[in-house]
Amino acid sequence: MEIIHVSAECYPMAKAGGLADVVGALPKYQQDLGHIAKVVMPMHRTKFLLENEWEVAHKGGFTMGSTYMEFTIIKEKTNKLGFDLYCVDINGLLDRENIYSYDDDTERFVAFQIAVLEWINQWEHQPDIVHVHDHHTALIPFMMQNSFVYGRLSNIKTVLTIHNAQYQGWMNWEKATYLPAWDTWKWGLLEWDKMVNPLACGIKCAGRVSTVSPGYMKELFLSANGLEGLFNMEAAKCSGIINGIDYAVWDPATDTYILDNFSVKDEETGKELNKKKLCDDFGFDIKLPLFVFIGRLVGEKAADVLPGAITTAYTQYGKTFSFLILGSGDKTVEAQLQAIEQIGYYNTQISYNEKLSHQMYAGADFLLMPSRVEPCGLNQLYALRYGTMPLVRRTGGLQDTVTDFGDTGGYGICFNQATVEDIVHAMGRAIEVYKNKKLLPQLRNRMMNIESSWESSAQKYIDLYLSI
Repeated sequence: MEIIHVSAECYPMAKAGGLADVVGALPKYQQDLGHIAKVVMPMHRTKFLLENEWEVAHKGGFTMGSTYMEFTIIKEKTNKLGFDLYCVDINGLLDRENIYSYDDDTERFVAFQIAVLEWINQWEHQPDIVHVHDHHTALIPFMMQNSFVYGRLSNIKTVLTIHNAQYQGWMNWEKATYLPAWDTWKWGLLEWDKMVNPLACGIKCAGRVSTVSPGYMKELFLSANGLEGLFNMEAAKCSGIINGIDYAVWDPATDTYILDNFSVKDEETGKELNKKKLCDDFGFDIKLPLFVFIGRLVGEKAADVLPGAITTAYTQYGKTFSFLILGSGDKTVEAQLQAIEQIGYYNTQISYNEKLSHQMYAGADFLLMPSRVEPCGLNQLYALRYGTMPLVRRTGGLQDTVTDFGDTGGYGICFNQATVEDIVHAMGRAIEVYKNKKLLPQLRNRMMNIESSWESSAQKYIDLYLSI
């Protein structure tokens, strides 16, 4: 099959979160299964764009509302990612440094989607599957089926993968005029709760809808930021497929970001050497258990609970552990986390730092993920791969991928609520595990032997395509 993935992000071209990791890995594994997978995304002005070679694949134009726009499709020349990567450039609209958070994001992503369809509409052949990701691309199935100019695309099968249903791309009705002329009898496909809702539209129009874990799909039937009824109506075409991780990027035996490479055979020595580097860099005592948090400092990740949880844990357990945080997000949370650095045994790095994140997975003893919402979660999978014990809240994909060490075959620590009390209790259990010099190596061995690669998940997506 020929599969076209359409996404706002793709690692390493541009990344804001887990969406980029999925779109940067899944097509490569689909190629390995014998299919042709391609990615098309906006031409964000990033380091990857500037450091690699590109060629023009297509030029075109379209009218969006009353504005005529010219666009260029460029292709990365060397197949560096293991699949063909295409970027859409619309001068002044898509060629920006950030992926999101502009006042005209609606216009930017609608224009991007139209440009993609204008390009595919010019192909002599047709792809078998157009696979769209999140609300930024979710209007594509509707336009393929209902915009008159794309009539020849109407039989191409479409799949929508939802990486986070909290964000839906809401638009006022006057912006529906941005879409190429469409059958106005079908206005109901665009509408949810009196607005144009791209994510809801994609759920209605795509041939199949997937989310990034079975657990998250179950949650969406009960809590989906207003779309619960729609998910229940469309349940027959909805399923959850757990994400994998790219072993070419996330492998402690070959990772070029870390000080000392190691495998399950020598994890004790490898972990200790990498931990020593972290402790030296941040002034920690290597003899103490090292906890880390890596991710966006936002409410979904329960980052607002971290300052209280960390200070309470130090009060309750004394200075018997170290804690390192890497992330950025809510400015208030950032300030609160920096304000408690006076405690000692603690440091906050307010940034996105790919190299440091790898070093933290390799050197830390425990990874904390108290998320309120976690559709799949990749951090816990990275942690397991590097022998770092995850402490996770039982939600979404976290409960699908982490089993408490107190249960048969378990290897992590699980808790129920994103509260100071539950987090501190989980940290106390972790400290006791750390003191047990026989138990921790056994659990690390179990973690590092878990199969989390994309191979099985990629095949499940192929099976999903075949079902339509």
